[in-house]
Amino acid sequence: MNGAEAGRGAIFALGIRLTVNPKSAMVETNQKSRGSFMHTSVKKLEIQTPWLGLILLLLASPLCLAQEVEENAGTTRMEAEAATAGNRFVLIPHKRNYFLMSYADDPNDDAFKDLLDNDDAQLDNTETEFQVSIKVALARDTFYNGDALQVGFTLKSFWQTFNEDESSPFRETNYQPEIWYRTPIPWNSFGSETMLWGIGVEHQSNGRSRELSRSWNRIYTTVTWLVEDYAFRFKPWYRIPEDDKDDPTDTGGDDNPDIQKYMGYFEFTGIHNSDGNEFGFMIRNNVGSGASHSRGAVQLDYTFPLWGRVRGYAQFFNGYGNSLIDYNYNLTRVGVGILLSDIL
Repeated sequence: MNGAEAGRGAIFALGIRLTVNPKSAMVETNQKSRGSFMHTSVKKLEIQTPWLGLILLLLASPLCLAQEVEENAGTTRMEAEAATAGNRFVLIPHKRNYFLMSYADDPNDDAFKDLLDNDDAQLDNTETEFQVSIKVALARDTFYNGDALQVGFTLKSFWQTFNEDESSPFRETNYQPEIWYRTPIPWNSFGSETMLWGIGVEHQSNGRSRELSRSWNRIYTTVTWLVEDYAFRFKPWYRIPEDDKDDPTDTGGDDNPDIQKYMGYFEFTGIHNSDGNEFGFMIRNNVGSGASHSRGAVQLDYTFPLWGRVRGYAQFFNGYGNSLIDYNYNLTRVGVGILLSDIL
């Protein structure tokens, strides 16, 4: 039996049954070794969310040995990043880096009034949105060829550029540091040429205090499918619990205890590169959160060549969580601008 077959055998020997009730979920695991009378006793684990069961399954999946990485658009980027990893004059992009002029149909004035402590303050529908996102590899090829331990940082900011009545403030900035491990895994599905598995921890906050503070911490795992000029990624997460606040003005405690009902428990993204034009989507949903009705978000992206490394970028967003201050506010936003780094 080769390494890949051994990895698959370890997975298929593990049967997981997930039962969900409104308040909790129960995971039962049975493990039997074939050709043996040995039987491992059943273990039960109380969990807070049904998505944690899926995360546990995905965590178990790489009892694996890495496979050979096939050549495609996604692995080409991975190779380019590895080639420049030792160059101190190169910043490696993580997510998209862009600068947009965007228009929102019905911006969240209430949060803005609290920010400025002015009941008459109003947001302009048009504002500037930009994102800066970089990463660095702490280690590569440690356990398998193509694996990496990385840290990243993403800053996303919203600037009321033309709102001279309110002195053109930066109304919201979100900060997102994270650390994760990524490795190829030894099988393919859904027609993929290469599959990647990852696990990470991330913090996201808006740097505000008291009533305006928004933040959460998550443990996440990812499965990525790469084939030719396509890439798809499924990312479920588990929110690390925080203590409740006794008073909204307290500096400690949970700033947004209901954030899962709006931001959900997973994100699914897809990207296709066609002759230099890149099409992408992002879907979030709160299935399993216990909310009374479905919430989440949809984002559509289109990038295209302009000149040199500068690209054009058009973005459409609808739903909750366009920024942390708007995590529970339903918003539609359209933006057009320039992009410095793409995904594929």
